[in-house]
Amino acid sequence: MSRRMQKRVYEAELLRLQADLTTMTEWIRQSGARVVVVFEGRDAAGKGGAIKRVSEYLSPRICRIVALPAPTERERTEWYFQRYVEQLPSAGELVLMDRSWYNRAGVEHVMGFCTSDEYHRFLTQAPVFEQLLIDDGIILVKYWFSVSDAEQERRFQSRVNDPLRRWKLSEVDLEARQRWSDYSRAKDVMFRHTDTPESPWYVVDAEDKRAARINCIAHLLSQVPYHEVDEARLRLPKRVQDDGYLRPPRDLYAYVPDHAGTLRD
Repeated sequence: MSRRMQKRVYEAELLRLQADLTTMTEWIRQSGARVVVVFEGRDAAGKGGAIKRVSEYLSPRICRIVALPAPTERERTEWYFQRYVEQLPSAGELVLMDRSWYNRAGVEHVMGFCTSDEYHRFLTQAPVFEQLLIDDGIILVKYWFSVSDAEQERRFQSRVNDPLRRWKLSEVDLEARQRWSDYSRAKDVMFRHTDTPESPWYVVDAEDKRAARINCIAHLLSQVPYHEVDEARLRLPKRVQDDGYLRPPRDLYAYVPDHAGTLRD
């Protein structure tokens, strides 16, 4: 394995790239662009961590994270792409999809949550659906986070033993460990049908989480044709003095107990 990215190097470069992301999203806001970024890949490959670093300093009014739960009974009767269409960006929005319509090509197919007809229909319709988005002016970027069997095992074990991250493991995730080869075959078929010149897949080597985040963000910035835009200069006004206002006594309100104070002693 290659040497992991040093933390100090990672943090410095991440901050620089995040500053560029704020410039990019201001361009998106002012230009009215619509951008969708799809994050897919193995469980524990680092998709969530990458999304967190992309969105960390961005306005939630511009950058929206979409992580849909399992479909309802009603949604199962709809056109498969219908509930994803509802999540598409309007003018001036960036949408980060923590998993996407590609659930059907991966977990739904491997775990038997969809029929064979539904699966093959998806493989036919997905490139058409994405071409419609692109033809309408949406910038679509698709990332596949790739991680080895051994590294996924290590990350799963760390989650099992960490009460703060145990929620990240589901029964489906654990079952996926036993179906590694099935997921690999499903991914290969998915790529053959949906890795098109108009809407290519970009594979992120995620063995090193820090490097994966840096590489993904740097690449994303290269895929959006943004430039610096003029922003209004803000100036903090002086507060108007109002000697006639008296603040009510503190004992009129129910203050949160000073838990931090117990730690200062």
